[in-house]
Amino acid sequence: MRINGNAVTLASRRLTKTKEMVIDFRRSKDAPRPLCIKGAEVERVPSFKFLGIYISEDLSWTINTTALVKKAQQRLHFLRVLKWNRLQTNLLVPFYRAVIESVMTYAIPVWYAGCTVADKNRYQRVIRAAEKVIGCTLPSLDTIALQRCLTRARTISRDIYHPNHYLFAMLPSGKRFRSLSCRTDRLRKSFFPWAIRTLNGQKNQPY
Repeated sequence: MRINGNAVTLASRRLTKTKEMVIDFRRSKDAPRPLCIKGAEVERVPSFKFLGIYISEDLSWTINTTALVKKAQQRLHFLRVLKWNRLQTNLLVPFYRAVIESVMTYAIPVWYAGCTVADKNRYQRVIRAAEKVIGCTLPSLDTIALQRCLTRARTISRDIYHPNHYLFAMLPSGKRFRSLSCRTDRLRKSFFPWAIRTLNGQKNQPY
């Protein structure tokens, strides 16, 4: 069989970009067989970046937190430069929200509920540093996460065509959503159980 050289090169390039990650929470873990594509073994990694966030094999968010906090801290330098040049507060705040806050809160509904207290404190330290530079109070990570969670949850609960719309089932009273049964703390701290708890915790009607 004759194979075009360009096709082989393209396939090899795709293989180098392909990674395998195994997520296994069983008590007795057996090492799975390596994944092979066209005779070549795919590299197995403990974490990888997907759609802008870092996913770990233990489904923790420490690696993602480290990456986002590092990027945000690097951008604090530009905020300080603008402050040194006596830029007014009403201009520094939009810059912070566009350049620093947007980085730290990217996909926050996905990872916030599963973050540890230590990880959340790392984000909050960056926010406090920005507050000292700007000279005014900024929204905390908890406030931003709550707002984003409510917005996303209400969008899904109202969209009957969303694949996860069925998770937002109202109780017969019509005032609260039915809580999801979670056997593990890991599931309880994922988005949908957290979103339903957040909606049910609102004083006004959750929907």
